[in-house]
Amino acid sequence: MKKELKKILVLLLVSMFVVASTTIGFAVPVTPENALRIHDDAIVIDTHNDTMLRVIDSNTWLPVNDIGSLTSAQLDIPKMEAGGLDVAFFGSYTGGYKEIGRAGSRLLALINALHWTVRMNSEKFGLAMSVNEIEKLVHEGKSVGVPTIEGAYSLEEYNAIELLHQYYDLGIRVVGLCWSNSNSLGEGVNEKYVDGTPSEGGLTELGANVVKEMNKLGMVVDVSHMNEETFWDVIEVAEAPIMASHSNVMGLYSHPRNLTDEQIIAIANTGGIVQQNFYAGYLGPTGDRDLKKLVDHIEYVIDLVGIDHVGLGSDFDGGGMPVDLPNASFYYRITEELVERGYKKSEIEQILGKNTLRVIKQVQNLAEKNPDNVGQGLTIIPELEMGEGVSGNTPLLKAEVLRLNGSNIDESSFRVIVDGIVYTPEFNAETGELSLQIEEPLVEKFHVVTFEAVNNSGKITRETRIFYIEEN
Repeated sequence: MKKELKKILVLLLVSMFVVASTTIGFAVPVTPENALRIHDDAIVIDTHNDTMLRVIDSNTWLPVNDIGSLTSAQLDIPKMEAGGLDVAFFGSYTGGYKEIGRAGSRLLALINALHWTVRMNSEKFGLAMSVNEIEKLVHEGKSVGVPTIEGAYSLEEYNAIELLHQYYDLGIRVVGLCWSNSNSLGEGVNEKYVDGTPSEGGLTELGANVVKEMNKLGMVVDVSHMNEETFWDVIEVAEAPIMASHSNVMGLYSHPRNLTDEQIIAIANTGGIVQQNFYAGYLGPTGDRDLKKLVDHIEYVIDLVGIDHVGLGSDFDGGGMPVDLPNASFYYRITEELVERGYKKSEIEQILGKNTLRVIKQVQNLAEKNPDNVGQGLTIIPELEMGEGVSGNTPLLKAEVLRLNGSNIDESSFRVIVDGIVYTPEFNAETGELSLQIEEPLVEKFHVVTFEAVNNSGKITRETRIFYIEEN
């Protein structure tokens, strides 16, 4: 079995690791053999956590805490291995800032933290952007990270579409338009902007354009945290299955973050999925917030719309978990409970991950973006590595353009995009150097740059990097 050796090694580690706090401890499984076998055979996917908030320094926003080793976080790689969690969607979260640029900087800091985590743990942890990549990494015995956005507060009229494409370059495949605060795309459940001003109107025209562009790119639209008006507007606009990455059931517990029966049915009608949140405050009133209650929410969705439209989105490191599911090392307990309730192996595999894989594949198959439309014979090599710092806030951004086998290039096609703004760069045909001198000082710390070229056949080559301004 694909995870058997890893599980043996991890459980040996667990047996030697004794801690007082269940927050950082492991659970040593004592379970029916069939439940463990089902869990081990499945690709287990969790579509939301806030763990990158634990990785970055709270002041500099630079990545400093490596989750490749045991940490105090609810989710880290050892806990994923111990709990049999194969794939985690790492949310880059911001509730928004009054300064739009600051929201974009924060978002990039969190995306950068996931790329850094992959580099620090490349032997056991990989980044995936498609179903094929997920399956390949799991087959190799690696834990998998999928980058997502929770709250696209950086997208405005002047930069939204180009910046969305840059996020796609960075691996983002799921985007929640807003967190609970409203923004230029639509309304959150709080129905007010970051500054406290009340909002109205649901999905904006810009928000609708972003949803359409996401469908073209093959990015999943995430409706968790939206207010109802925005939700229903998205249902009207979206042309691909949608996801609620971490939302529970209003029919079991009335909370603004939970979904009504009508919303769940609407998601299912798109071919989409409702991923059940583990956060105790959404499961039920105090005293009724345990693992069994979580599975009650799962069963409610199954009874309402069928087994094809439910999955798991824990919200680890975003709040308090049930006492019997405090961190990712206890993930197998969900399978135990499903076995106890009489679910078949094939049904459990759907809940644990197959439904999520189906949605991702369907969304990407419906995309207009052609993965084959990539420049042949052209290579762009940015001077910057991913997550590298630069000195000064007016940097010279450079890349080398290599023409392989004498391939032709349309020099008029060169573009350099910084934070969603398109610039015309300089190009030295003799050296192949593509460059852009930033003239207006960059205000915030983290930024994203894309170097783009098109060959004479219309094939596009892009390279995108996150960089930050070093402090003096």
